[in-house]
Amino acid sequence: MSKRDFYETLGVSRTADAKELKAAYRKLAMKYHPDQNPDNAEAEQKFKELNEAYGILKDDQQRAAYDNYGHAAFENGGGGGAGGFDFGGGGGFADIFEEMFGGFGGGGRRSGGSQRGGDLRYNMEISLEDAFNGKQAEIRIPSSVSCDSCNGSGAEKGSSPITCGTCKGNGRVRMQQGFFTVERTCHSCQGVGKVIEKPCKSCHGSGHIEKEKTLQVTIPAGVEEGNRIRLSGEGEHGRLGGTPGDLYIFLSIAPHRIFQRDGTDIHCRVPISMTQAALGGSVEVPTVDGGRAKVAIPEGTQNRQQFRLRGKGMSVLRSASRGDMYVEVSVETPVNLTSRQRELLQEFEKEATDNSPQSSGFFKRVKEFWEDLTD
Repeated sequence: MSKRDFYETLGVSRTADAKELKAAYRKLAMKYHPDQNPDNAEAEQKFKELNEAYGILKDDQQRAAYDNYGHAAFENGGGGGAGGFDFGGGGGFADIFEEMFGGFGGGGRRSGGSQRGGDLRYNMEISLEDAFNGKQAEIRIPSSVSCDSCNGSGAEKGSSPITCGTCKGNGRVRMQQGFFTVERTCHSCQGVGKVIEKPCKSCHGSGHIEKEKTLQVTIPAGVEEGNRIRLSGEGEHGRLGGTPGDLYIFLSIAPHRIFQRDGTDIHCRVPISMTQAALGGSVEVPTVDGGRAKVAIPEGTQNRQQFRLRGKGMSVLRSASRGDMYVEVSVETPVNLTSRQRELLQEFEKEATDNSPQSSGFFKRVKEFWEDLTD
C-alpha cells in the first residue's frame, strides 16, 4: 500500500510555511492523540502518520529532500525522518504537546509531584451606579483549602507520599510503538509522580477539603461589561505543595431604567411636548452621579435631536476624567384631545405656511420625481 502524501496527511498545501504546518499538526494531533482515543487503533495509526509527516516537513533540509524525491528520499535509512522522534526532545513535539496538554484548565503538573491548583471563575453583576462610583464588594465562594490534618500532603499523619514505582516519579511513562516513542500520563499516579499508601482520613488522600470562604473585592470606578478582576492565589488549592490557582471575577452591568451606556458616554432619552419643542424652553434631567442638569430646548427643536453635556458621562477607568452625556429628545404627539384643543390645532394648520421645512422639502422632491417619470 502506497504511503500517503505528507502534505495531504497534515491537510496543508505544498507552499505552507512553518507556522501553518505547526498549526495543522497541533490541531490534528490533539484530535488523534492516544490519550484522547484509548484503544482506538485507527486513531493511533493516524497519530503515527501525523508524527512522521510533521517530523519530516518541519525540518527545512528534510522537507527539501521530500519535495524533490518524495518518500524515496527516506527509504533504506536515508535521512533522519521521524525514526528518532521522542517527546523529550526540545523545540519540536515536546513544545507543541506542552501547549496542548500541559496545564489545561489552569492546573499544571510538574515533574516531582506538585500540581498547581485550577483557576476559578465568579460572575458578578453590578449596577451602572456601582460601575460609575466603584465599590467594595463581599463575595462568598466554595473553595478547596489545604487539609489541616495532613498539611496538604494527602497522607495520614506520620506517613508521606512515596515515589511512584511505575513512572519513577516522572508522572509520565513512555511506550514504544514501532519506531515511535509515545509518552502518556502515568496511570498509577495520574501524573503526580507520587502515590499515597496511607490516605489521610480527613481529606481521603486529596490533600484538600471543601470550605466556603469570604473575600473582599475592590471594583474600581469606570469598569465596563466583560472586565475581569484577578485575585491571585484565591483559586483551587494546589496538590502536594503546588501553588494555588487564581480567582477571576467577570463583571456584567445590569440594565438601567433611565440611562444607556456607550463606552464612557451616557445616553438618556427625554420626552417633551409638541408645544415645548416648537416654542422652546428647558428640561431638567438626572445625571449618573445622582445630580441634576438643566438642558435648554431651543425653539423649533426636532424629534431625536441630541444635546451634549460635557463631562457628565461615565468615569474613565484609572483616570480622573469622565465621558459625556447625550440627551435625546422625543417629541410627543398629543393624544385624547379636547374639543377646544382640536379647534386650536385646526386653526394652527390653516395658518401654517413654511413651518415644516423637512416636510416641504420632502414633498417637493417627490413632485419632481413624479414629473421626471412622465417626461
